[in-house]
Amino acid sequence: MTKKTDIIMSALSGLLLVFSFPPFDFYPLAWFALVPLFIALQGKNAKSSFLTGMLTGFVYFMGTIYWVFHSMYFYGYIAAPLSVLILIVLCLYLATYVGVFSTLFNFVYKNSRLPSLFIAPVLWVTLEFVRTYALTGFPWSMLGYSQYKFLPLIQVADITGVYGISFLVAATNGAIYDMAFYLPERRKEQPLFARWPLTLSLIIITVIIAASISYGFGKLKENDQGQKIKVSVVQGNIEQDKKWDLRFQRDVIEIYKRLTKKTSADSPDLIVWPETAVPFVFGYDKNLTEDVTTFQKELKTYLLFGSVLPKNIQPGKTELSNSAVLLSPEGKVFSVYDKIHLVPYGEYVPLRKLFPFIEKITVAIGDFLSGKEASVMQLSFAKIGNLICYEIIFPGLVRQFVYNGANVLVTITNDGWFGKTSAPYQHFSMAVLRAVENRVPVVRAANTGISGFIDSRGRIISKSDIFIEAALTETISPGNRKSFYTQNGDFFAYLCIICSALLIMKAAASRKP
Repeated sequence: MTKKTDIIMSALSGLLLVFSFPPFDFYPLAWFALVPLFIALQGKNAKSSFLTGMLTGFVYFMGTIYWVFHSMYFYGYIAAPLSVLILIVLCLYLATYVGVFSTLFNFVYKNSRLPSLFIAPVLWVTLEFVRTYALTGFPWSMLGYSQYKFLPLIQVADITGVYGISFLVAATNGAIYDMAFYLPERRKEQPLFARWPLTLSLIIITVIIAASISYGFGKLKENDQGQKIKVSVVQGNIEQDKKWDLRFQRDVIEIYKRLTKKTSADSPDLIVWPETAVPFVFGYDKNLTEDVTTFQKELKTYLLFGSVLPKNIQPGKTELSNSAVLLSPEGKVFSVYDKIHLVPYGEYVPLRKLFPFIEKITVAIGDFLSGKEASVMQLSFAKIGNLICYEIIFPGLVRQFVYNGANVLVTITNDGWFGKTSAPYQHFSMAVLRAVENRVPVVRAANTGISGFIDSRGRIISKSDIFIEAALTETISPGNRKSFYTQNGDFFAYLCIICSALLIMKAAASRKP
């Protein structure tokens, strides 16, 4: 193929991936989105493979995380050219993972007899796992998330985590490529090359996918056992530029009071407000704190909300945390969770001592202290694991709450930073996989949406639209047993890492001169 054709094919893979994710949700595209990339990689050396993969990755991430520009420009008040530059640098960093995947894929494929349907998924999952943790981690737009609406398939995530879904999708891409190119390519090198490696591989992947879907249908037929609880979520839809404006403090509180009163007729066991719903430092501003707790006593139920809390109070210096506060029906602080995984340059500045000239890109009160424990809020009717903002996108962190005993996951967030982009839809979709992985329902309260409820099978019970006021109430069933994934963690991802290492070593040993 010509160089121009290679560029078109690699960019096409990126575009197909973009349209696989919310808000487009054409998730079947993901099952063959990587095939054009595989075709473009034919005959490439290591450098060309890397650059070809980089192009796919750049288009892929530019199309899915373009909203970073919106957050920085409109709310971080960073000049448009610099905001664009930061977005490009971030997309180039994320594209590096696809570049490395392409390089390793081509190297192993050329120097082994294995079909790509075995090679592609283990390498892809390995690099997704690395992306989850490297440099604080940013596992947004992982391949498996594109399938959040394919309920029969994603049920296997309670064994493998979201990485298993990525594996199946990448393997299918490999299988499609193999059916068209595997035998012709191999027979160019070895005229008597046997057909059996491909035939056996196709049989194996077909059985695995069929078994996964069959397993999924069985899980979807199961009914949740045990008690039911009623939960309400309140979506205040507070404009981002007014959220911390002292002139609007009372107005914000009154909005939440008004919407919360709408839910009282439903007699919920728990009411949830979003991240930093109260626009003051709870416990530090005595008058506004008393206002909220007095209102809480009238509700006669539990209230869970996000707030900034004072920590390590000393003369002239008070440190702060981004926290979730649970008030009892008596208006007392029943439990508190401090956010563990803070957003770099949004909630704190990494390496501030080395780079004192770099500031946060969001307007807020200051650097936050990181929480240390995945603490569970123990109620008589539920054990709540509370995730704040983008903590919900980290499978290992969410799993830790359920492993520690949580049978309901609550995620509170302020997606107002994203504006009317694809980000709120993508953020919500990732919560679906957390419910399936751990077999617990997820309750989501977002300042500007999407708020809603997801059951333990990943079914969206109800949800709000974005940028509207909303008060939703649903009955949910707390989880009643730990899933295999909850108990054993990312064993599947580790298995893929081991297989990747073995494939690379074997290919290196068999490398053709």
